[in-house]
Amino acid sequence: MLGRMPDVRLSSPQGRWILLTTVLGSSMALLDSTVVGVALPRIGRDLGADLAALQWTVNAYMVTLAGLILLGGALGDRFGRRKVFVVGVLWFAAASLLCGIAPDAGTLVAARALQGVGGALLTPGSLALIQASFHPDDRGRAVGLWSGFGGIGAAVGPFVGGWLVDGPGWRWVFLINVPLALLCAPVAVRHVPESSGGRTEGRFDVLGAALGAVALALVTYALIEAGAGSPLVALSAVAGLAAAVAFVLVEKRRPHPMMPLDIFASRQFTAVNVVTLCVYAAFGGFFFLAVLQLQVVVGWSALAAGTALLPTTALMLLLSARSGELADRIGPRVPLTAGPLMCAAGMLLMLRVGPDAAYVTEVLPALLVLGLGMVTLVAPLTATVLASVETARAGLASGINNAAARAAGLVAVAALPLLAGMGPEAYRLPGAFDDAFDRAMVLCAVVLVAGSALAFATVRRPTPDCRRPECRTHGSVAVPPLEAGRGPGGEGS
Repeated sequence: MLGRMPDVRLSSPQGRWILLTTVLGSSMALLDSTVVGVALPRIGRDLGADLAALQWTVNAYMVTLAGLILLGGALGDRFGRRKVFVVGVLWFAAASLLCGIAPDAGTLVAARALQGVGGALLTPGSLALIQASFHPDDRGRAVGLWSGFGGIGAAVGPFVGGWLVDGPGWRWVFLINVPLALLCAPVAVRHVPESSGGRTEGRFDVLGAALGAVALALVTYALIEAGAGSPLVALSAVAGLAAAVAFVLVEKRRPHPMMPLDIFASRQFTAVNVVTLCVYAAFGGFFFLAVLQLQVVVGWSALAAGTALLPTTALMLLLSARSGELADRIGPRVPLTAGPLMCAAGMLLMLRVGPDAAYVTEVLPALLVLGLGMVTLVAPLTATVLASVETARAGLASGINNAAARAAGLVAVAALPLLAGMGPEAYRLPGAFDDAFDRAMVLCAVVLVAGSALAFATVRRPTPDCRRPECRTHGSVAVPPLEAGRGPGGEGS
């Protein structure tokens, strides 16, 4: 199907196979991002890991995913989206198997980094395959179904994760990806047509991708290990900042950069991405610590802790499309100002969650307020990012915003325990963890208020002919959805 207009109809058998393939592929990465947090206390206990190792269990995946996701989209545009997607699925499965049999924390962290590489290859491909395969008349419905099924996966992820941890064991949180991949890859090869962006000139910005990933890794290491106070930590921090500066210089001078800096000439695009950093830093810190709080301090099982967080995802599934429609009518400024404030209120309500907390009277109210805040801001945030640049660069804008959200989350997971005063053994000491959790929630609330103030000061209504995202249903609260029309590599479908 290279170079031809996409013509597969959703009602055809091939259309249903394509939808199944993309749902399975994206679900692997989405499930992984939502279920691992529930397993962290059990992983730490079984492997004798300290808090830093648990942070790396989350962040090793995010470092490689955030650093390479733009490159992954570009590889699909050049060499074929199906091919790169299948490679990503199989890579992800192999790394998941290594995670599942890891004998120690170091092996687990290394395998998680490899998982992130696979995720960077398969994540952009899911929506890109839909865009490149389906007839334009069916594309919107296909994306809606993809998003809806993905949202269901996000909703059941913590429940499944908790069930696996309390049942067969935490290793199955990773091993479950293997049968999914063994189903997904053959279906993709047999039923999904190959496609590419039609571009063959220019070089890949491998140096830019490498510098971005190295900068994230070194800064993350410095934040996680800062309590040790060793010269290596200080050296890592300096080297990470130097790598970040080098990344900017390389992107500025390359003829085909991974992240063209001139896109930030749009003040609104720049401002909304800073708002994204604030919002998703708070979300990343909250979801990392909340499942620990519910297990370590409140004393719930992994299943109960995972299930407890379902209201936020359920609200996103039910109301995000309506939130996007409201933002279309009144403009994004009010939702992007009010949404973070509501999220901040929800996190402050979590201060009431302590030992023997009751779910209905103490946990649920906080999650409902937080979920309503997420509903209010996430869809307008994505739409405003896309509306801030010309249509031809919508895919690039979406990819940058997605990478920014992931980077914000991993930095928050690294920095928040340090700023809240959590020691290496904090997750084994309920009293100490409870005190630090309260400080962390206050810090998250402050960051959200800052994001709200920035949105109020900078966000304006887009032009009437702005590009609307086809993906209007948001099921995952961990990251914003990729825009449906283009892969994060910035190339047209």
